[in-house]
Amino acid sequence: MNTVIPVIDTLAEGHPVRVYFEEAKLIEGLLKELHTVNPSEDFQKYYNIFNQLATIEKRFARKENQLFPYLEKYEWYGPTKQMWSFHDTLRDQIRLLNTHNEAHNISKIKEDLPYLSDGIKRLLEIEKMRLFPNAIDLLSEADWKEFYEGDEEIGWMLPNKPMPYPAIVKRAYEHPSQATNAPDLSFSLDNTFHYDEGYMTPEQVNLLLRVLPFDVTYVDENDKVIFYNRGDNRVFPRSKGIIGREVKFCHPPKSVDTVLKILEEFKAGRQDVADFWFDMKGQIIYIRYFAIRDNNKAYKGVLEVSQDITNIKKLEGQKRLLDWA
Repeated sequence: MNTVIPVIDTLAEGHPVRVYFEEAKLIEGLLKELHTVNPSEDFQKYYNIFNQLATIEKRFARKENQLFPYLEKYEWYGPTKQMWSFHDTLRDQIRLLNTHNEAHNISKIKEDLPYLSDGIKRLLEIEKMRLFPNAIDLLSEADWKEFYEGDEEIGWMLPNKPMPYPAIVKRAYEHPSQATNAPDLSFSLDNTFHYDEGYMTPEQVNLLLRVLPFDVTYVDENDKVIFYNRGDNRVFPRSKGIIGREVKFCHPPKSVDTVLKILEEFKAGRQDVADFWFDMKGQIIYIRYFAIRDNNKAYKGVLEVSQDITNIKKLEGQKRLLDWA
């Protein structure tokens, strides 16, 4: 039976699989603690352990956005289609337990906690025996070296950030307009592009997209993700692993049919907008899909916009004055 354990010690510090294994040991320890604590006798201790375990969402998101795209590159689609569904089942169980936690419903906590615990144990076993051994066989060293930036963007369960793999040297961005012979103008057109209305440099466009109060993702006419903006408070996690990935693999399996239907209608020209809204972790999330077409109405892709509208929904009356202290 295949297993990743024998090769763990041969992997360098910070290697993504080594980090996953370190997280697995942390998760196993948390599960043991949950098994020994009695919520009815020490609810706060149970609650603290549960909340630490719930950060397993970071592990799920890294696998879905980072590891799975590389496995797809080598035509192994099983994890995307099957393990993602497993993740979603565990997410549902965590959400259910959170409702019990908020209500201090001890009997329901004791009834449902074993399902989550057993599910996580099963997932860790599948990772150890199949997912990571196959990943090590399939991915090249160059592939693994591309993980760190995206992994860091999503985060880890570990108390301390893992060492970079390999060491990352960040170079300061040098804008062409900083050249000594740049014209001394209040508004320079150096390195700018002309848009429908006005001019901006690539740097300015990037800054503008980064500060948008919502997430945007651009899928081209070939159904490949070619862009997403990197805001500080994203609704859904994204990392550079999705760039070039087929959009149907960027959504949970239960949502794929809906995504494909939207693409079909947009490409056929029958629809131009699709929108959804729902509650998630106490937030009201609004998602909209827009067909992108050129001046000749030819289909050029889809723009996905996701936004937390919780506070917007609360607005009433008017505010016409600045109320800064």
